[in-house]
Amino acid sequence: MKKVVSYLVTVALLALASSLASAYDPSPLQDFCVAINNTNSAVFVNGKFCKDPTLVTANDFFFSGLNIPGNTATNKVGSSVNLVNVDKLPGLNTLGISIARLDFAPYGLNPPHTHPRGTELLVVIEGTLLKKEKGRENYIRTVLGLYPRRWNCNTSYRF
Repeated sequence: MKKVVSYLVTVALLALASSLASAYDPSPLQDFCVAINNTNSAVFVNGKFCKDPTLVTANDFFFSGLNIPGNTATNKVGSSVNLVNVDKLPGLNTLGISIARLDFAPYGLNPPHTHPRGTELLVVIEGTLLKKEKGRENYIRTVLGLYPRRWNCNTSYRF
């Protein structure tokens, strides 16, 4: 009897734990859902109301501002982030992506952060960026040992 109870408790705990895990975004119900703040819209997806597809324009998928350098002098760690998400670019709603421009002063840092279910694509436009993190997977493996990754101008890496 104890084995059965123990088994049922284990199964119940595993079921509860797996229901709380957020390992992926659900499949979208439509191709796109341009976010609007109009509560009269009939479709509510991903925390936002969807714009009528017949009223969607190219401007809903356009953002100008990533070309403007950030002010790294006002930040203690010497970096500036310009984040573009669904609030600034409504066409990103339900696509599961965000865009960011990071500017670093010399010896600037990118504080530790997480990206739940996220992937980064890093492109160095100017200068050199040195990435050091704890963990062996973040270093280049060579015969001579582990070296931190270094990116020069016009290089990119997805991690």
